[in-house]
Amino acid sequence: MTADPRTNAVPQYAPDGFWDEMFARPGEVRPHYARLARRLATLAAPDVAKRQRAAELSFQAQGITFAVNQDASGPEKTMPFDLVPRIVLADEWARIERGLQQRVRALNLFLHDIYHDQKILRAGLIPSELVLAARGYRREFRGVDVPLGVYTHVVGSDLVRDGQGTWFVLEDNLRVPSGVSYVVENRRVLKRVWPQLFTDYRVRPVEGYPQDLLEVLRSAAPGSDDPTVVLLTPGVHNSAFFEHAFLAKSMGIDLVQGSDLFVDDASVYMRTTRGRRRVDVIYRRVDDDFLDPLTFRPDSALGVPGLMSAYSAGNITLANAVGTGIADDKAVYSYMPEIVKFYLGEEPILKNVPTWRCREPKDLAYVLDNLGELVVKEVHGSGGYGMLIGPAATKATIEAFRDKLKRDPEGFIAQPTLALSTCPTCTEAGLAPRHVDLRPFVLTGSNHVTVVPGGLTRVALKEGSLVVNSSQGGGTKDTWILDE
Repeated sequence: MTADPRTNAVPQYAPDGFWDEMFARPGEVRPHYARLARRLATLAAPDVAKRQRAAELSFQAQGITFAVNQDASGPEKTMPFDLVPRIVLADEWARIERGLQQRVRALNLFLHDIYHDQKILRAGLIPSELVLAARGYRREFRGVDVPLGVYTHVVGSDLVRDGQGTWFVLEDNLRVPSGVSYVVENRRVLKRVWPQLFTDYRVRPVEGYPQDLLEVLRSAAPGSDDPTVVLLTPGVHNSAFFEHAFLAKSMGIDLVQGSDLFVDDASVYMRTTRGRRRVDVIYRRVDDDFLDPLTFRPDSALGVPGLMSAYSAGNITLANAVGTGIADDKAVYSYMPEIVKFYLGEEPILKNVPTWRCREPKDLAYVLDNLGELVVKEVHGSGGYGMLIGPAATKATIEAFRDKLKRDPEGFIAQPTLALSTCPTCTEAGLAPRHVDLRPFVLTGSNHVTVVPGGLTRVALKEGSLVVNSSQGGGTKDTWILDE
């Protein structure tokens, strides 16, 4: 495929020195973007604005929203969506797919080990106190076997490109990873408002995700030929409630809250208009702490009293398993190369971002000396909150973080400020580069690990920002994996 230099250029677009998804250098479009670039070059600004507005109206009509805050007062907002898709070549995706499958297999083995024999801790590859004292580790479930040995039914790992275009894993999300509903809806909306784009490319579909997820959940049921699967939500005020409702409807299963379920004789039942109905699998979108007030937080009104007794007895499958949050810990993440080698005997296909563990004196000293150049994160942080981006921070903010690190070094890790790749994005001034990441979703069934062909491309809509989270002003793009 060759590009015609007279028609493929997007006027006045400057990649600003970062790795750009569309441009190899100013004025030179990457071959797999050439047809898209030609279409963009023929559109006048009013045409782009018209399609963008149509996309926004479609999102509003379908209620595709998120909440900025995690409580009842949090205002709902329509998820910002950008028209320009991100395109990934088939061979490049094949490597990402292999790398994620490898990573999730290793994570599953790691989770089983730390709740059973703890071989990796006894081998001294990871400090025992780092795991056993972590907030996400659940001592209550040492020795508890999960159905089919699967802990990680759904994983969303965040990937980034650096300034040379190399892919790295930035973090893993195993507790209740969210965002896949936007993957499906982004595709539907883009096909509706700009169908001509899809005549130029063979793009792998993502619409089958809900049924793939349902198949994984049904396969994890403990001993039932016709299992009942439900989705447990904290309720309408949760920031991801749209996704909960979307997935339940798409899978054809009941969307329930804790008050809809009860436990009797170590089994879980759902209240229905026809009486009680046995539940076999709960796709839970509720954090561990709130699942069962008899085991975890006694003030929780979101969970089901006695749920953990049924879980320990093997009468209910929870997806993901209780205690998987330990792998979300950013200090544990830093040991993923060792975890992959220990359990699989392989070199990691996808590398971690270099990480300094502030709990280690040598690393802490380096971080304190270079705060203005680094990104510092809480080991339990999420959503883009509680972190320092050194190059963009004020002196006062840096000094405040210095005090935090000195008081609680074990609560933080640090990473270099990555030159995240950029992708052309619609702005009021025309197309402009904005930084992006990618969250692919990985499903683990009884005998296979599947990566959804695409993922959630999150884009930092604010000029110069490196924070892509929707709660911090980010938006999303459709992600195309080419089928060729």
